[in-house]
Amino acid sequence: MVAAHASHSSSSGEWIACLDKRPLERSSEDVDIIFTRLKEVKAFEKFHPNLLQQICLCGYYENLEKGITLFRQGDIGTNWYAVLTGSLDVKVSDTSNHQDAVTICTLGIGTAFGESILDNTPRHATIVTREHSELLRIEQKDFKALWEKYRQYMSGLLTPPYGVMETGSNNDRMPDKDSMSNSALCQVSKNCNKVPSEKILRAGKILRNTILSRAPHMIRDRKYHLKTYRQCCVGTELVDWMMQQSPCVHLRTQAVGMWQVLLEEGVLNHVDQEHNFQDKYLFYRFLDDEREDAPLPTEEEKKECDEELQDTMLLLSQIGPDAHMRMILRKPPGQRTVDDLEFIYEELLHIKALSHLSTTVKRELAGVLIFESHPKAGTVLFNQGEEGTSWYIILKGSVNVVIYGKGVVCTLHEGDDFGKLALVNDAPRAASIVLREDNCHFLRVDKEDFNRILRDVEANTVRLKEHDQDVLVLEKIPAGNRISNQGNSQPQHKYIVMSGTPEKILEHFLETMRLEATLNEATDSVLNDFIMMHCVFMPNSQLCPALMAHYHAQPSQGTEQEKMDYALNNKRRVIRLVLQWAALYGDLLQEDEAAMAFLEEFYVSVSDDTRMIAALKEQLPELEKIVKQISEEPKAPQKKHKVLLQLFNTSDDRAQKRQPIRGSDEVLFKVYCIDQTYTTIRVPVSSSVKEVISAVADKLGSGEGLIIVKMSSGGEKVVLKPHDVSVFTTLSVNGRLFACPRDQFDALAPLPEQEGPSTGTVGTFELMSSKDLAHQMTIYDWELFNCVHELELIYHTFGRHNFKKTTANLDLFLRRFNEIQFWVVTEICLCSQLSKRVQLLKKYIKIAAHCKEYKNLNSFFAIIMGLSNVAVSRLSLTWEKLPSKFKKIYAEFESLMDPSRNHRAYRLTVAKLDPPIIPFMPLLIKDMTFTHEGNKTFTDNLVNFEKMRMIANTVRTVKFCRSQSFNPDAALTNKNHQDVRSYVRQLNVIDNQRTLSQMSHRLEPRRA
Repeated sequence: MVAAHASHSSSSGEWIACLDKRPLERSSEDVDIIFTRLKEVKAFEKFHPNLLQQICLCGYYENLEKGITLFRQGDIGTNWYAVLTGSLDVKVSDTSNHQDAVTICTLGIGTAFGESILDNTPRHATIVTREHSELLRIEQKDFKALWEKYRQYMSGLLTPPYGVMETGSNNDRMPDKDSMSNSALCQVSKNCNKVPSEKILRAGKILRNTILSRAPHMIRDRKYHLKTYRQCCVGTELVDWMMQQSPCVHLRTQAVGMWQVLLEEGVLNHVDQEHNFQDKYLFYRFLDDEREDAPLPTEEEKKECDEELQDTMLLLSQIGPDAHMRMILRKPPGQRTVDDLEFIYEELLHIKALSHLSTTVKRELAGVLIFESHPKAGTVLFNQGEEGTSWYIILKGSVNVVIYGKGVVCTLHEGDDFGKLALVNDAPRAASIVLREDNCHFLRVDKEDFNRILRDVEANTVRLKEHDQDVLVLEKIPAGNRISNQGNSQPQHKYIVMSGTPEKILEHFLETMRLEATLNEATDSVLNDFIMMHCVFMPNSQLCPALMAHYHAQPSQGTEQEKMDYALNNKRRVIRLVLQWAALYGDLLQEDEAAMAFLEEFYVSVSDDTRMIAALKEQLPELEKIVKQISEEPKAPQKKHKVLLQLFNTSDDRAQKRQPIRGSDEVLFKVYCIDQTYTTIRVPVSSSVKEVISAVADKLGSGEGLIIVKMSSGGEKVVLKPHDVSVFTTLSVNGRLFACPRDQFDALAPLPEQEGPSTGTVGTFELMSSKDLAHQMTIYDWELFNCVHELELIYHTFGRHNFKKTTANLDLFLRRFNEIQFWVVTEICLCSQLSKRVQLLKKYIKIAAHCKEYKNLNSFFAIIMGLSNVAVSRLSLTWEKLPSKFKKIYAEFESLMDPSRNHRAYRLTVAKLDPPIIPFMPLLIKDMTFTHEGNKTFTDNLVNFEKMRMIANTVRTVKFCRSQSFNPDAALTNKNHQDVRSYVRQLNVIDNQRTLSQMSHRLEPRRA
């Protein structure tokens, strides 16, 4: 089950609990739960399901802190491992002293190691955890048994000598860059696929036959410069035609990538053997038309092609971006266009090996990266001891790291990088790199380019120092030579903040702020980055006094006129920043006494100054409006805070608009005791666990030794820390809070009510139209999404306890994602009649289609993930009876969930949509977490503002999605849909994966 972040701990804890059982004690439901988790893990994506099932029966879970040595070089191995989270360093020593060991590479998520246990050879390297890591471990006896039984599946998955690998001669080895021109390098790349794959061959046939059927004039003899070219198409016409055929093709560049797929495999050819497809008046010929007697399609073939066209378009749209990127990377760096560089840069943002690099370095890399590919396993990329000349990132395939006398010490996979240490340290290669499989693709950065980029970045870096310490680091970047409205040429370069002390960063933004009447977007976004992210490094308690000091600052030098001009402009800049700050925070400022006091004091100061300085008067009305709006609202009777019920439904009144939950709102919440009685407490939503314990103690009469425990329906218990805040909204769908003395923790058990329903509601909602259900779900989801404040994403990413702020609205939106997933699984598993289950599958696929139509991607993905849950996906009898039309639609929807290349399929889909959009929120959270964990918040005691900018950019996605308001479908809204509306807002689900798996097995027992 792919769960939203809010309930990740409970869902992950259950499969770990299953792995902690002894293998003989694991039930089929335990195996299903483990299988659900492991099939999402990169290390197991190529494993046959039968083999993976056996691994679920015998594997163990390991949770290791940073710096733990798993085993040492020379040890006799006893276990095989796969990396689930985190990373480990591979260290090798030429002496018997382990302290001499050098790190030759890092094993990331999805890598596996330890096959030497098959023949008891000593370990070739020392493995040490680089960070907190989770591993799957299989003992030697079990691994040997798997090898004996599943050798045919495993031989292609393990490192040699156990796996299959062709032994390449030295002739296969890639020549050094010095002895090879770019054209020769490209030739290697271009010849990767000499024989077209059956899928692409079929795709080409379908496209050719469809063109001959629908637009036969496109394929004809053409004359150019007195030469006749037989049976050709024109590049621009092919792009036009493809965009007309499918809703999944929105951009011309996308269509170019799709045709490039056919060109790379030789199914489509340029008449002069050019290797890049171009959207120009150039001639291309299908492979079938190379023959003079190429047959025309029969009526039967035309009909088949019509049926298969959309599947073909979908296939090409998925692999087209990769082909487009290869095409761009094959161009010499000097020939890459601005659009090409932007396309590469967008791809680099999602490569983990580059996450710590600055935006400038990534953009520079886009201009110098070279695509390199090799067709044969066994090819040696470079040898141990050679000079390091290039750094590599694996785009596709895998390589073995080989050390003389030790053999293969580890395997690296897609997304991993190697060769960088030799470049940085000017040291010889510490190991040889050998291709582990055919057709591997790499991004390559050569040493001189790598060093030049680092030199250029340093040369363009300006460091402001105080007392010999850096206090502000700026980087000079191209600004673009645009012409302003006044006809003046703007500067070609600008300086951006890379890092600095909070005070100096604020000072820089105030000094460089432009005071034109109309703000341009670039200026706005730079300021917004600071305003949105300052809470991480400069909370309001520091920002407000600093702003007040800047407002009253007076210059010490210059003429009287110069001093007056400086003071005026300085005040105007501070007012501008305060206006933007107050607009972003909105009514969140009501919960911050220091900020409210500052606003009122600041308003008084500006009001006083307007009597003396007339130029400030134009900003005063806007400031007055904001101050009144924020300061007067909480003073209104009955509006200081809302009282919310446990389920956080503020009202079921149709007319009342849902209001965001604020930390000062109070919640009436049930906290259960060990005897399953409960006490109801009334506390603010943002209360800490310490305050919850105090409220419970007041009700119970005693609170000595009390702990607060989060209990899932599956029985997983988490003791909450005293400083945890806003715990009410972070519970799983059917989760509950318990209070008990610490010594009674083990005796706690879930409540019967947490189990969920025992009968389905198919009889109710099968009578409701799929479109009505999707529409009402979208209205409700938009209400929840619209209540999420952008700052909640930041609190969630950096830890809400660090800010003592609530993320209640975000938590509820994430919980809604899980609720819809479990609703799908619950209803299907509660439906005992096979024909009804088939109808349910159809119903959910239709609802998903309508959600996609309404641009409600959160519910769309929740439904599709519910259908892919193992408790549903294993119901083979049910799926067999689903009509092929629905199977095709589901396959198309599933392809959008493809996590490869960092969910590229989803990102391409969203990029084409206009707001309003309800985004797939768990992925936005993942993006922010990826940036947060891959980059330090402080470097050399300075705020890493580059990181702040990257996170702010992701948060802006939410702003973009809501930049247009959602207007419900008038035709559907006018109908009386109170029953549908009530139903989608009160879903009753089972959220225990074990229970759902047991129900699934009862519906369709495992086949022998």
